[in-house]
Amino acid sequence: MALAQMKQVPIPRELHLTPLHGILQLRPSFTYLDKADAKHREREAANEGGDSSQDEAEDDVKQITVRFSRPETEQARQRRVQSYEFLQKRQAEEHWVHLHYYGLKDSRSEHERQYLFSQGHGLAENTELIKSPSEYLMMLMPPSVEEENSKPVAPSNVLSMAQLRTLPLADQIKILMKNVKVMPFANLMSLLGSGTDSTAVLRCIQQVAMLVQGNWVVKSDVLYPKDTSSPHSGVPAEVLCRGRDFVMWKFTQDRWVVRKEVAAVTKLCPEDVKDFLEHMSVARINKGWEFMLPYDEDFVKKHPDIVQRQRMLWMGIQAKLEKVYNLVKEHLTPKKQEPQSGHPLLVSGEQRVNMAKAKVKQNYGQLEKEFQKQKAELKSSDTSSKIDVSNIHIKEEPVSDEEPMDTSVYEGLNNGIVNGLHMEEDSTDSLNGHLPGGCSDRVAQELKAFVSSTFRKQFVLTLSELKRLFNLHLASLPPGHILFSGISDKMLQDMVLDIGCKQILVPFPPQTAASPDELKVYALWEAGDIYDQHRQVLLEIFSKNYRVRRNVIQNQLSQDLNKQEVDRVLKDCCVSYGGMWYLKGTVQS
Repeated sequence: MALAQMKQVPIPRELHLTPLHGILQLRPSFTYLDKADAKHREREAANEGGDSSQDEAEDDVKQITVRFSRPETEQARQRRVQSYEFLQKRQAEEHWVHLHYYGLKDSRSEHERQYLFSQGHGLAENTELIKSPSEYLMMLMPPSVEEENSKPVAPSNVLSMAQLRTLPLADQIKILMKNVKVMPFANLMSLLGSGTDSTAVLRCIQQVAMLVQGNWVVKSDVLYPKDTSSPHSGVPAEVLCRGRDFVMWKFTQDRWVVRKEVAAVTKLCPEDVKDFLEHMSVARINKGWEFMLPYDEDFVKKHPDIVQRQRMLWMGIQAKLEKVYNLVKEHLTPKKQEPQSGHPLLVSGEQRVNMAKAKVKQNYGQLEKEFQKQKAELKSSDTSSKIDVSNIHIKEEPVSDEEPMDTSVYEGLNNGIVNGLHMEEDSTDSLNGHLPGGCSDRVAQELKAFVSSTFRKQFVLTLSELKRLFNLHLASLPPGHILFSGISDKMLQDMVLDIGCKQILVPFPPQTAASPDELKVYALWEAGDIYDQHRQVLLEIFSKNYRVRRNVIQNQLSQDLNKQEVDRVLKDCCVSYGGMWYLKGTVQS
């Protein structure tokens, strides 16, 4: 029909292009041939003779095989659906659609045939068909959008400073720290613009960064979110965060870190360790990796509460790293720092004496100010105890030529306190000798509330674990809280006994490597519930045995308790390891 139509066109050299909006394929059906074959076979069977009625009767008797259908599996069902018999069945079940046929000379056919011709009679309307070859090629292959844009477009993960300042303050700080990795606080304030509240910045920066040598370093979980992995080794984000925290903690102890030591402890691939170090340090030939920024003394002096809180957080991280990596003493002890480049390498004895005298004067001035403040508070509270300033003496010791004098700026401020706890067990005094007047009762109340709530949740704690939880509690308190006045180990242990706890003398094995604080185990003797008596029986068992099998505990407690109740008592006080039961915190890996 198309060839006949081309012959009817009066103008030669014309090309008719007709768009197709759909294609309909008609499936042929030859069922009438099957019917003809069936009739032919029937006629042949009727013409065949000679068969007796005996044979017909025998043909009627057929053997039947009975089969029981089994449940159809998914694979069997897919094979059945794709089989030829199934497709034939689907075709047979398909409904017929009646077709109305119009002949060649019918008016409906003539009307539809007119759509094959263009409706425009002149070339003026078909301007698309009178293009030059270059224009037609441009229509077929238009230039890319990137070539047309004269302005460079920033990547999707890059924000300008104008766009950054439209975000909330917390998001601004998070984006800056994630890109810069390490930054002094003064630089951060300058990037955030004038008018930004420094208190709000300090509150937000502690959510996404940790303090290292007076500078802020982005937290590991910000760089390695959950459910991500290392691009180098495929190690999950949790392991990467732990390894990077170890590197950050090492830089809190020393300005230098050795890459081989980090790789040996963390067991991570060299590429991951190199990424950690490049985030916060610079490689020095034959020396190791040095922290990239100098110590920020200005920030440390201006914000002692923030520094103290961060130090407590680092103590909690250190405790976790010790358990995970089984750190030995040489990893925990910071190396002796080399003199900084700003100070002379050789210090004479006269310079040491002058530096020591300046330090004594500075500490004496601080002590005198605090004494005057305490004296005024004592007078206002009408207390009878008075302190004479003449009793305060500064001990002068001779300077040894063999051992250099420690001129650390922070030794006088610590006064034997590490993260809010005195290191000496026998010390009952807090910072600078005693608590200010009227503060001791409030400190005791706050300390008692913390210890009581902690033991009602844990029931059994070692002194080491209790100190770790106390340091984390201090880190969550606002600056200037009364507990920052300093709590000694003896005060903490006395308060544990005061709330009704008892020390359980667990018979640790002789070869144990536990610290003295880990050997001191305390348990809440009476919690005020129905399981007090059963917990006491369990604690009596562990006062005679370091580890116990479950059947021994079951025999002691099963007389009054069922299995679920025994499990609850065990969960309160014990942990299971290697098929044996231990008191909480006493397992030696």
